[in-house]
This record gives sequence, C-alpha cells and structure tokens, in this order.
Amino acid sequence: MSRSLRRGALAATVLTLSIASLSACGAGHDAATLQVKPDNAATSVGDIKVQNAIVITQPKPDAKGPAAVSATLFNGGTKDQTLDSITLGGSGKQAELKPAKGSGKITVPAGGSVVIGGKGNASAVLSSGREAVRDGDAQRVTFDFSRTGKVSLDAFVVPANSYFKDYGPSEVPQPGQSGAASPSSTASPSESQSGKPSESGKPSESASESAHAGH
Repeated sequence: MSRSLRRGALAATVLTLSIASLSACGAGHDAATLQVKPDNAATSVGDIKVQNAIVITQPKPDAKGPAAVSATLFNGGTKDQTLDSITLGGSGKQAELKPAKGSGKITVPAGGSVVIGGKGNASAVLSSGREAVRDGDAQRVTFDFSRTGKVSLDAFVVPANSYFKDYGPSEVPQPGQSGAASPSSTASPSESQSGKPSESGKPSESASESAHAGH
C-alpha cells in the first residue's frame, strides 16, 4: 500500500472513531437534556407489522391512573384483520381497546394501517397503569390478531412527558388520585423515530430494518 493510501485509511479510521465517540456522548446523560428522539420497538409476523410500540404511564411517578399503549399496525395481506387483544407480559393485564369510530373491535384493513394512541385514533388503555408497568422497563407486549395470531415484542415504558405526552392518558390526576381512562385529545401523528406513529401509513425504513434484524 502506498503512503498516500495508508494516510487516507488512517484518516478515515480516526474520523469514524471520532463520530462514534460523539454519538456515544450524545446518547449518555445529556440525552434527555438534548431531547434525543429514541428508537422504539418494531417487529413483524406474517402479514402484520407492529411499529413504534410504547407503553405510556402518568407523567409523575407518584400519580395513580391509567396507562396507554401506543403503536402503528400495518397489514400487508389481502384480508382485513381485527386486533383482538393487547396483553402485558408478567402482569397479564389486558388493555381496553376502542376503535377510532363507533364500537366493536379495532380493524386493520388489508393493505392498510391503524394508529393506536392520539387524537382521533384507536385507543388501548390500561386502567391500573402503575400496577402493571414501571417507567424505564422494557415491557413484553403481545398483540393478538384474528388471522396472524400473537405478535410479541419488548416495548419501552415511558412517562407521558416530552414527545410522549400527547399519546399518554388524556386525564392526568394529581398525585395520589386516580383518573379515568381515555385517549389523548391533542396528538398528531409524526415521523416514526420520534416515538410517535408514522403519518405516511407505511412502515419506516428504520423500523423495517429493525424488524428484519430480529428474525
């Protein structure tokens, strides 16, 4: 290898290490201060893809009240599927599911998607949030579909602050009080890595890569 090539290779190595070091620092203790947008759980089984799954609790640790599950569900098949249940691992708690309009089950249309959480969307509410989950945990969440069956993944548990406040329970009680469970009224879907569902109705590239990496 010539001297010029060796110098070029060395420079590239140093640059790569510098970027890696800066990235590590940015994701450390200052991540919350810088409001770094976290990556969220995504996986796929058969025709169903679950993207950006998170469990959102009350904003304060000592506040009692409901929690909410937020996710975007994609159906790549040719037949509609209903979401029959969402169950948390460990506690076995099931979320109360409501479609965006009307009553009955949440339906994920063939070739389409459904957003759970946020204004005007379907909702999945855990009536006893603090009993079921703890902030900071990676909670096993199982989505049960009419045709595909069970789709499980580990979702982060976060308080309804910052990027997640619009997707958490709408009623935020005072510490020591309990609140009624209902979907948030101020949310609007945004891009996938913000911790909120994608508004495009299509899986994001990063989530798709995460899903393939898990298989």
